[in-house]
Amino acid sequence: MPDSWKDSIYQQRERLGRLLHEPLAHLAQACAPAWEDRQALNDVLSQGFAHIPHCKFLYCVATNGIQICDNVDLNGLVAGHFGRDRSMRPYMNEAVPVWGFLLSDAYISLLGKRPSLTALQIVRRNERVLGYLGADFDLRDLPAHGDRYQESSEWRQIRGDPAIRGTVMQQCRVDSPMDRSLDQSMSILEELMTERGVFQAVIHFSSSRATVWTLDDPYRYRLLDQEALADPDICLVYPAISYPAEVLIPKQDIAPILETLKALRMADENIYLRMASINLFNGMVSLTFSCDGSHYMRWDEFLDRNLGFWLGAS
Repeated sequence: MPDSWKDSIYQQRERLGRLLHEPLAHLAQACAPAWEDRQALNDVLSQGFAHIPHCKFLYCVATNGIQICDNVDLNGLVAGHFGRDRSMRPYMNEAVPVWGFLLSDAYISLLGKRPSLTALQIVRRNERVLGYLGADFDLRDLPAHGDRYQESSEWRQIRGDPAIRGTVMQQCRVDSPMDRSLDQSMSILEELMTERGVFQAVIHFSSSRATVWTLDDPYRYRLLDQEALADPDICLVYPAISYPAEVLIPKQDIAPILETLKALRMADENIYLRMASINLFNGMVSLTFSCDGSHYMRWDEFLDRNLGFWLGAS
């Protein structure tokens, strides 16, 4: 499994490059004899279109980026592109490797406003570079292969709104309705997470609500307002479900995590917890403080830190 989304992108691009390089190289060879003849190039591209897998458009451009034929798609010629200046498009500003084939980075297309990419194949005659054969692809049409990347479990800190950070010492925590019954709310959330199938909870302390996802209906969230979070009867709504064996957070550590969140909410009048989330399968806890800074970390790392660490005292 790829270690990151960048590794996953690299693997996908490598597979696409292997799929497209050879057929585009063959078609580029066929384009060379017809290079100075617009109609002849149109014919070559029309005949070769079926051999370029998943392609949306084919065209040829000179070395200066000016298109010298029409666009060709599955239905034939597409008027209005002859003479088009493509020199400022993202794919024309990437360096083509020495072997003559480039698979561009993804970009947003001008006409369809769709995530797309372009393959460029150098067209040569007698070792002289004439220009490029271009093939455009809509990302929706391209095959996806391989495993999805694994989300990192490394501690990540993300800065928030600079305007909020700049005035954090001028603000003061105001008790929310949840704050006034925090012990009861945390006990209810513990019951839901350990006994009632909730595997992810996003807790909004300042606005007194929680958003939860359950094992038996994972595609829909439930919003628990303060009335629900203050009423233990809410637990009757969620059927008892055994704690999943494949989660990363041990059942007995849910209570300490919630207790620590409660302490962070109440520890300081200026730097206080506004929102937190727990995901049992990721094994991650996230925190967003009054300064709008956010932290993402493993549950055990979270429990290893004392209040002094978060408040800058140690």
